[in-house]
Amino acid sequence: MNTNIEVTENGLYLVLEVTEQLDVRLLHFGSSPYDASSIDESQKPGFRLMELQLTGEDRAEYHGRTHRASFPGLRMQYETHRDYFGGPGRKLEIVLRDPVTALKAEAHFQFYNSVSTVRTWTVLVNEGGGPVAVEYVSSFALTGLDKEGTQDRDEKMRLTVAHNGWQSELQWRTYTLPELGMSHLIDRGTKRLAYSNTGSWSAAEHIPMAVLENREAGTSLFWQIEQNGSWHWEIVDQFDRLAVLVSGPTEHDNHWWIRLQPGQEFVSVPVAVGSVQGGFEQAIGQLTAYRRRIRRPNEDNRQLQVIFNDYMNCLWGDPTTAKLLPLIDAAAEVGCEYFCIDAGWYAAGEWWDGVGEWMPSPERFPEGIKYVLDYIRGKGMTPGLWLELEVMGINSPKLADANDGWFFMRHGKRVKDRSRYQLDYRNPEVIAHANEVIRRLVEDYGVGYIKMDYNINAGIGTETEADSFGDGLLQHNRAYLAWLDNIFARYPELVIENCSSGGMRMDYAMLSRYSIQSTSDQEDFRKYAAIAAGSPAALTPEQSAIWSYPLREGDDEEVIFNMVNALLLRIHQSGHLAELSPRRRELVKEALDYYKTIRQDIPEALPFWPLGLPGHKDDWVSLGLRADSRIYLAVWRLGGDSTQVLLPLPGLQDQELEVRCAYPAEHDCSWKWSAREALLNVRMPGANTARLFEIHIKTP
Repeated sequence: MNTNIEVTENGLYLVLEVTEQLDVRLLHFGSSPYDASSIDESQKPGFRLMELQLTGEDRAEYHGRTHRASFPGLRMQYETHRDYFGGPGRKLEIVLRDPVTALKAEAHFQFYNSVSTVRTWTVLVNEGGGPVAVEYVSSFALTGLDKEGTQDRDEKMRLTVAHNGWQSELQWRTYTLPELGMSHLIDRGTKRLAYSNTGSWSAAEHIPMAVLENREAGTSLFWQIEQNGSWHWEIVDQFDRLAVLVSGPTEHDNHWWIRLQPGQEFVSVPVAVGSVQGGFEQAIGQLTAYRRRIRRPNEDNRQLQVIFNDYMNCLWGDPTTAKLLPLIDAAAEVGCEYFCIDAGWYAAGEWWDGVGEWMPSPERFPEGIKYVLDYIRGKGMTPGLWLELEVMGINSPKLADANDGWFFMRHGKRVKDRSRYQLDYRNPEVIAHANEVIRRLVEDYGVGYIKMDYNINAGIGTETEADSFGDGLLQHNRAYLAWLDNIFARYPELVIENCSSGGMRMDYAMLSRYSIQSTSDQEDFRKYAAIAAGSPAALTPEQSAIWSYPLREGDDEEVIFNMVNALLLRIHQSGHLAELSPRRRELVKEALDYYKTIRQDIPEALPFWPLGLPGHKDDWVSLGLRADSRIYLAVWRLGGDSTQVLLPLPGLQDQELEVRCAYPAEHDCSWKWSAREALLNVRMPGANTARLFEIHIKTP
């Protein structure tokens, strides 16, 4: 007789079935109770708890590159399960075993109190007498994504993903499945919707997450892969139902393959998955709460201090004492609290292919770099420096101390990308080198902020002490995270920014450690608006660093636009502040002064988008943050003929609101609130203007 394992926790409903043959099926994972009538008995064999493919094993009828119907995935049998409370919340563990190879697989579901999101992963343990080779293992697998409701999947399902690229990050798009070429024509077709990353930039083309909405049922499923290297997820159909398979790297997609010897184990890449009643905004609300829960506790995400960085539309990696001192004075005057010297401080001239030693240039700093860092501190700011500590230039003097074991290797050659070598953080000598650089900056120079950049992509991985290139990359990824954990344990007050040519490594393996994330290298403040507005869907608002860089030749509206870009997130101030007119510099100071009055709300606030997710061709863009009875609303007018926009504020119908333009204080705009329609009508003076509104909900 079949038996069920049922869990109801934090608004999530999970139902597994164990058959008489000891097959384990995940029948339901969602935000509403399980409806047994939504699945035919004939479909249940397709609801497997996990997929697992070993080398030399068969596939069941399928062709193409999908990872469904795998062996021994189809053969795995229930052994036991554990359901208990402890730590962050409830924990469910399902143990399965392959009767042929004796390979054990443990599926882990870690719940978090008060959050409708779980972290899932799979542990493989070879308890057999011989080696097994793994080509694929899922961290989460769920069939029946479309089982609720009567409409066809082509009509009711919507998939939202974030396309990513250098200076073009966070391009959110929502699709029907037919728009992606997956029309419902035949059961178990070879077409899959596959999203993958191969290499050491985890977000080179896509943010490792997605939201799938069932508009008929009014529910959304969402997932996030917590991996700082290669990853993969796909949507396929089987037994006439949609299924999602989420994993770390795979052999077919990412050059990953491992051989497990008897007694060895492998832990898959963790995945966060959840479900909500509602659409994209409700999903992001739960994901935001989860991200805050799993993140390393730190003061930086509570204090949200203002950072000045001298790079963007400013010194462009060419700092000297003479150039920096006026900037430091101006940054202190407008109220910045960190001052970070960006790239170039370690070389007299062109430095790109010579990095790796990280010693200050006496030509740039005749009095020594500590003189400038002390000057920053004397102005009441915490000093910072830029590093790129995972690479070494092909002409670096530090190469004299290194050997091939320091670097990624493929086919007997060091891996190069843009005239840099990739350091391998599994090597103890590399760790010792990195530790000494951090020690020198923090203990000798007094640095309290590090911008940790990473401007190469090391590709599929390394062959050194690895079963495959992808295995070497995954081992390195995990070694780098372990190194970060040790650095923060040693220097808990140190703030380190995650930067990878902007947002090329925007993932929650990194952001569960780093407190702040560079979102883009976009140089045009007008194009930055959509990136800024879309960023709180990919990371918490308090971790989203946005450049604000008033231009020498700009006007008042250009300064205001720049500042509004960052005011609801994390301010990365830049630009030639010392050369701005007094009026324009005062607009910067006004914005920073206002930010300091609201920043305590940002770490608790949840984002919403009155006009929907932003697009780079939109005439109007808007981002809001809800914090109890307060709403902060950024509005950008980028183009178009209309001077006004209607901003829906759902949930506030018939509510009396107090609305004011909080920045700038002197403004050429107007607004009107319609409580009956829950619409805020905003008029803006012209194209390329922006305003920040503060809204208070009046209580009776």
